[in-house]
Amino acid sequence: MNFKFREESKSTNPNPKPNPNNDGGKRQSIDLGNGSDLIYIPRFVAFEESWKWFDYLDKEIPWIRPTIRVFGRSCVQPRDTCYVASVGLPELSYSGYQPHPYSWDDYPPLKDILDIVHQALPGSSFNSLLLNRYKGGNDYVGWHSDDEKLYGLAPEIASLSFGCEREFFLKKKPSKVLPDSRSDGEPVSKRAKKSSSVDHHSFSLKHGSMLVMRGYTQRDWVHSVPKRAKADATRINLTFRRVVDKGER
Repeated sequence: MNFKFREESKSTNPNPKPNPNNDGGKRQSIDLGNGSDLIYIPRFVAFEESWKWFDYLDKEIPWIRPTIRVFGRSCVQPRDTCYVASVGLPELSYSGYQPHPYSWDDYPPLKDILDIVHQALPGSSFNSLLLNRYKGGNDYVGWHSDDEKLYGLAPEIASLSFGCEREFFLKKKPSKVLPDSRSDGEPVSKRAKKSSSVDHHSFSLKHGSMLVMRGYTQRDWVHSVPKRAKADATRINLTFRRVVDKGER
């Protein structure tokens, strides 16, 4: 199968096939503070084009549901996965699992969307891709951060979603400040109530959307895609990352 995205020239909207009657493709920027920020584009890829991608990914990618270790216990990962990376990169390992790295040449269409992501994010240079497939509401990913050393101190991660819309939660990691600390004489409990809204964010990751986590988001925040009984269809997620040289870690 061979197809390429169609780009809109000289546009601030990177949607390869934008819908002029829908402003859902507008880029949203969220400053999380302390050098962390997000970009969310609800309609990064046009609707019909997104379904072409979904069908290709669902049928052609060699999905596997591996056994991982969580809190010292073995369990089956609650989603399918696949890993693609440039030749010569250090091996990826998480939760006791080391995925087989397929080459970009094994699945050439993936390079088409990589090109579009690079064009939408000037200065980015992704060289690896972790794919996940959630086959229903019982498939999920728990709270975590993508802070592996091979991604460097402040990694940029671009996450594309196809298929079933799912909720994405983001929350700030616990502060290292002592619980009984005071700031300007204000009780901690009162400050906690005031900060709760800025310490938690949620998004509905739509079909064809892109969410980008940048700066120190992985250092200071955790994210999850929880179980949802009403999510009765498949979602496919592509997360583009850059594995850095040892000197950049």
